[in-house]
Amino acid sequence: MFAVFHTQSDITMERWSNRVAVVTGASSGIGVAVAKDLLKANLIVVGLAPLIERMETYKAELPAEQQQRFHVFACDVASKESVDKAFDWIINKLGGVGILVNNAGIFKAGQACTINLSDLEQTLQVNVMGVVYATQRVFKSMKERDVDGHVVIVNSVRGHSVPLPVIPGPSIVNVYPASKYAITALTEVYRQEFKGLDTKIKVTSISPGLTDMEIMPEKYRSFGLVMLKLEDVSSCIMFTLSTPPRMQIHELIVKPAGGE
Repeated sequence: MFAVFHTQSDITMERWSNRVAVVTGASSGIGVAVAKDLLKANLIVVGLAPLIERMETYKAELPAEQQQRFHVFACDVASKESVDKAFDWIINKLGGVGILVNNAGIFKAGQACTINLSDLEQTLQVNVMGVVYATQRVFKSMKERDVDGHVVIVNSVRGHSVPLPVIPGPSIVNVYPASKYAITALTEVYRQEFKGLDTKIKVTSISPGLTDMEIMPEKYRSFGLVMLKLEDVSSCIMFTLSTPPRMQIHELIVKPAGGE
């Protein structure tokens, strides 16, 4: 007699129904796609971004029932004060957080040896410290309630390797790969800490390849490079959230088929 394993039945978002998910950088790109998918999965979603008007615009286009479950809050993840203000509101109004999608990130083209130092500092502050600020607040919320929360960090293939430029000329990525390498290391640090502190919290790094979004320099498009769609990356995030509590996807790297 053979045992039959119904593993697919475990791949579900039902256990997250009506729990609170926070998405940073929710005014454009991957953040919008993830927020919409989480709402379709019946979660209460809080979108954080500096440009609250953009979030309000697409909120108004959602079905009425989803609008009621979607909350937007102006937040700059580069500022600890701004992050604390946002999470104080979330916890006071909605209760504890179950999911955090650390999606906010910036990219400013230029060479590390010549670009304005303030641009480099901002990249590191948003891409690295923004993750630290939000994750600390969410971890506290999850730990206090002893829940099986999930922290997702939108990383990049640049956080694993720094290939030669895909277009002619000098590299324009400057400290962006360094910020993502930091996230790769930080994800493992969080995994060890979450385990060592005896929690049920999972952490996952999602590392997309070239993705068609606003921060992509226009010259990349002019070379006809193969890119992922926003919904491709969101589907990866939703998959890792749908796995059962016993299973943790630590790192997921996804590249466009036929591309870099």
